[in-house]
Order: sequence, then structure tokens, then C-alpha cells
Amino acid sequence: MKSMIAIAEEKIEDADDVREVILKAFGQPAEANIVDRLRANCPKTKMLSLVARDGEAAVGQARTVVGMGLAPLAVLPERQRQGIGSLLVRRGLKMLKERGCPFVIVLGHPDYYPRFGFEPASAHGIASQWEEVPDEAFMVLILDVAVMKSVAGVARYRDEFDEAM
Repeated sequence: MKSMIAIAEEKIEDADDVREVILKAFGQPAEANIVDRLRANCPKTKMLSLVARDGEAAVGQARTVVGMGLAPLAVLPERQRQGIGSLLVRRGLKMLKERGCPFVIVLGHPDYYPRFGFEPASAHGIASQWEEVPDEAFMVLILDVAVMKSVAGVARYRDEFDEAM
């Protein structure tokens, strides 16, 4: 029997579970540290953090900074390839669009993110702040074409992300 995955906005009491998911998914603390610092430094109105739960267990997490980036997306290794990451991304993008976010950027696997509509950011004249990032891995999803019609340049992540680079 397939379990039901519930996606909800992160609550204060989810912080330890979220950190554990990220640590297990990435195998290092850099991404978990980013999320901790974003949680501490970003106003709640400027972020969207979602948690995937299977019953009481947290099995996935995604953090999105409005108008900036989707990162990190983490699912427990033993729960990967079950659609949890896709559920998190789709729900987060829907919520961001409803909140008026004009675009979302992601630094990620070029075979994974295009299924959600992401395409190379360079096709829209948008470059990563980090020169070593491969063009095909730096992608954008335009949510509001009218707002983004004349936007081009370098996309900057919050300073919290510099540690992972």
C-alpha cells in the first residue's frame, strides 16, 4: 500500500526534522546550515519553506526565497524516486505564483528541473553570480512574463548560500 505524503508549510517545531532530512539527503552540513541561517535571517513574508511528511515523519524539504531561488530541495535518500521532491516543487511553485512571485531560479540537475518548466537562465539573459556554475545547471522559471519581459543580468542569491559554493 502506497503511503500518503502531506505537504505543508514548515512550522517552528519542524526545524530539527528539516535539518535532519537535509543532512541525510546531502551528506554534509553546508545546505542544512544555509536553511538554518535563512530561517533566522529572512522575514517569513519573503520565504516559503515546505515540509513533506509521511504520517509524522518528515521525508522532504524545499526552501524558496521569493523572486530568487529554489534551494535546497532535499528528500531522505531511502525515500527518493517516489515523487516526494516533485510534490514539493510543484506545490511550492504554485504557492509562489499565487503570491505574485515573478520568477524562480534554481541551481540544479539539468535532467530534473525542466519537467517543472525550468530552462537555462541564459536564454533569458540571466547569469549566475558564481562563474563556475555550468550554464545548463543554472535555470529559471518565469512565473510572470509581463514583469520579466525586460529583466536580464546577474541573479544574486542571499549571502547564506555562499558557504555551499
